[in-house]
Amino acid sequence: MTLLEHLRELRTRLFRASIAIVLGMIVGYLLSGHVLAILQEPYCQLAEKLELQHNNGVLPADWRCGFVALKVTDPLLLKLKISLWVGLILSAPFWMYQLWAFIAPGLHRNERRWAYVFAGLAAPLFAGGAVLAFIVVSKGLEFLVGFVNPETQIMLEAMSYVDFVTGMMAVFGVAFEFPLGIMLANVAGIATGKRLLGWWRIAVFIFFVFAAVATPTADPFGMTFLALCMSLLYFGAVIFALVNDKRRNRNRPSYAGIGDDEVSSLDDYEVEPVEAASPIDGFDQIDAPTPVAAPTAVDKPKPLDSRFDDYT
Repeated sequence: MTLLEHLRELRTRLFRASIAIVLGMIVGYLLSGHVLAILQEPYCQLAEKLELQHNNGVLPADWRCGFVALKVTDPLLLKLKISLWVGLILSAPFWMYQLWAFIAPGLHRNERRWAYVFAGLAAPLFAGGAVLAFIVVSKGLEFLVGFVNPETQIMLEAMSYVDFVTGMMAVFGVAFEFPLGIMLANVAGIATGKRLLGWWRIAVFIFFVFAAVATPTADPFGMTFLALCMSLLYFGAVIFALVNDKRRNRNRPSYAGIGDDEVSSLDDYEVEPVEAASPIDGFDQIDAPTPVAAPTAVDKPKPLDSRFDDYT
């Protein structure tokens, strides 16, 4: 397949994936109200708790949980933003298949088998990270709002709140995909399980730094939960790497890891003793070879009596 044909195939795959996302956005637009109610649930619970504390445990008759819209176009943009997120999630199997169908022809059979495993684990890991982020949001809101004066009424802006929640879910979901990269590196032979286990201190430090930078909240709960979860997933990937290395080396010869220009060690090599050879029967009865006389000097040729020109 030529480069132009590859580009045409990529264009076709991207077009199909875009159509699937647009159809998912239409469904997401119809479900945007229910999704928004789910997203604002942590905020409503916190607002209700603060209102009860402010009114001595009694909610006003006209109290309701809501957001503030600072621009005229914010309600429409909020609905479209939620529709886009829902469309990406609903159409994920189809556009991920289009991506896989474009990459799969360039992989070997063994690589395809492992790619199926990684693709099957990607969606549950992302979903687990998003659910954990939704739990952390409720704890983080309570921590952040706790610094506000009890006499102050809190009204959050709709777009900022949705960006905050979806940003947390995206960061946690992407961070939970990190172990797949470690497993892929081990399957490809780039890093062994023993080497990965020796890097655990550096890895945990990097996880905490990443969580501190990537988490949009200033509270320590989100950062700590994300870093701890990434550390646990890292050790799970290391266990997979150790098991995979043991399986790989089970039927592997001892000289497989030696390079072409590397001398193998002979410390453990046991040399078998060799016995003296037995004499050959009748060897002493063989006659000695007849000596060959030395060559004599060759006589010089006599000059010719006539020349070739004499015959013409």
